[in-house]
Amino acid sequence: MSEPPITLYRLQACPYCERVVRTLNELGLAYRSRYVEPMHSERNVVKRVSGARSVPAIVDRETGVTMSESANIVEYLRGTYGDAATDGGRAVDDAATDGGRAADAEGGA
Repeated sequence: MSEPPITLYRLQACPYCERVVRTLNELGLAYRSRYVEPMHSERNVVKRVSGARSVPAIVDRETGVTMSESANIVEYLRGTYGDAATDGGRAVDDAATDGGRAADAEGGA
């Protein structure tokens, strides 16, 4: 199975991240969920991909878009994929926090 084109960088129990998750699921978009370090200063993986340490952040390889801020992400997703119904909003979760290091494609740290 190929990796979904959208990667969501998020924290557990983050209401802003959950807002993006709900939108991804509503639109039926397949995505990969990457849980990041809770400590803001240690979110190096997010900083590398988006230029900031804030979450949620998404990378959409399909369109080349990388962005942060839940309201902007939701607006982008609705505008870009508004009528999409692909894989039922299935997420591929990285089980462990990666400590600011990129995990390999098999979910290891």
